Amino acid sequence: MEFLSRRRKLNTNSQTEAYGHALQFYGQPPLENISLSEFETFAVDRLKLLKTIENLGVSYVKQSDQYIKKLESESKMLNFPYRSDMDDRKSQSGPSEYEKRRKDHISHFILRLAYCQTEDLRRWFIQQEVDLFRYRFNDLQPKQKLEFLHRNNLQYDTIGVEEKKTLLDKLVNSSYAVSGITVEDQDFYKVPFQDALDLVRMRKVYLKAGYVYIPHQDIVTIVLNDFRTRLSKALALTARSLPAVHSDERLQPLLNHLSHAYVGQDYSIQKNVGKISLEQIDSLSGKSFPLCMRQLHQALRDNHHLRHGGRMQYGLFLKGIGLSLEQALQFWRSEFIRGKVDADKFDKAYAYSIRHMFGKEGKRTDYTPYSCMKVILSNPPSQGDHHGCPFRHSDPELLKQKLQFYKVSPSGISQILELVKGMHYQLACQKYFELTHNVEDANFSLNHPNQYFIESQKLLGGGKDIKREIDTPQRSQENSAARGSTAAREAAASQNLVEMTEELDSFFQDA
Repeated sequence: MEFLSRRRKLNTNSQTEAYGHALQFYGQPPLENISLSEFETFAVDRLKLLKTIENLGVSYVKQSDQYIKKLESESKMLNFPYRSDMDDRKSQSGPSEYEKRRKDHISHFILRLAYCQTEDLRRWFIQQEVDLFRYRFNDLQPKQKLEFLHRNNLQYDTIGVEEKKTLLDKLVNSSYAVSGITVEDQDFYKVPFQDALDLVRMRKVYLKAGYVYIPHQDIVTIVLNDFRTRLSKALALTARSLPAVHSDERLQPLLNHLSHAYVGQDYSIQKNVGKISLEQIDSLSGKSFPLCMRQLHQALRDNHHLRHGGRMQYGLFLKGIGLSLEQALQFWRSEFIRGKVDADKFDKAYAYSIRHMFGKEGKRTDYTPYSCMKVILSNPPSQGDHHGCPFRHSDPELLKQKLQFYKVSPSGISQILELVKGMHYQLACQKYFELTHNVEDANFSLNHPNQYFIESQKLLGGGKDIKREIDTPQRSQENSAARGSTAAREAAASQNLVEMTEELDSFFQDA
């Protein structure tokens, strides 16, 4: 992609060919020239859209009416495609549908550059893009879905009326949420079974002679798997081109800033040190710890030991709420020596890892407390472990017992288990927050255990201190943005870059 002060216009035929369809797999990168200003605007707007998708995903059930309505509203406000046709391409007010699709295409590839750098960034970017793709695919008409499949070499065809009648009983018995009446009204796709192994494994489809028959509401599973695979491979290839991109002094500051923006608040900054005493931890664990940290604290008190995964997850959380290195060493030592570890063994085998966690040993990396996504998606617990997300990794019956032990009401437990069944783990944790704090609506989108703690302390009357804790990382982000802007100016980047990064800072501090 080249970036010049003026964009070369494509002729009408090529425009129609490139953006004549409502949805794409982003297989071909854009080849036109765009201005640096347009580059910046497109990148920030798409990041706002993806951040909205992340927040909606932990506030509402995905694909629910509220979720779809709010995502459509945000897409419209940011001038991204939000309808599956091009009826408004001649609109006199605002950009045409073609221009929205062009923006969608280019902005996707810009964020690939920013989010291909690390595994965490790739994981976050893929998840939000997959959710956006699902929303758009489900909005297509049946004919458009079939056209999309064929256009992308997914040669799946719908079965005819006669074949549907012949297989009626089989389709009803094997397909979830399908009855004899609904079979007549919906399309079924005939797909090679190797392309639908997840559905076969879950026994959600009828299998015959090497083909599965998939109801239209489930074909999205196949398409999403294909999209996720393609995007994952594409990000790996993009990472190889990073040295050439970073050599452009105009782009590097913006791309670096974009790649850090999704994280939101930085809970690793130790400006709230000393606000939590060791004597308060037991009390706080019952009032303000999320369930994942509460179970780790309880396991530590019961067993006087945690394995490495638990020590990392809980230790970084405690660091984030304000424990100093000295307090952390005292806390872990006092607990471990109550078990089978004496003080000498603790100093030799465990103290180093705690200092390492605080950036005082090894590479001097100042580790960040784990986000909900990291806890849910990485390093699942095995037998004898206590880390992980209890809503994701606990057996439903065991989770029910834990919630009963913590005096969650039977109706509340049912609501939580229903969310867990639908794999809405962060929503389940947010519901746990509302039930244990006796509030109707938490009024925030939960994505971090330390965020849970801060919001709990606000609600319980700790607002003043917590406010200072929140302000500090924001000031650090602003200082970081200022340093990035200075570097950009020194590299002869435009003043517009400074304005855009400041706008980005403002958005994510408020998000």
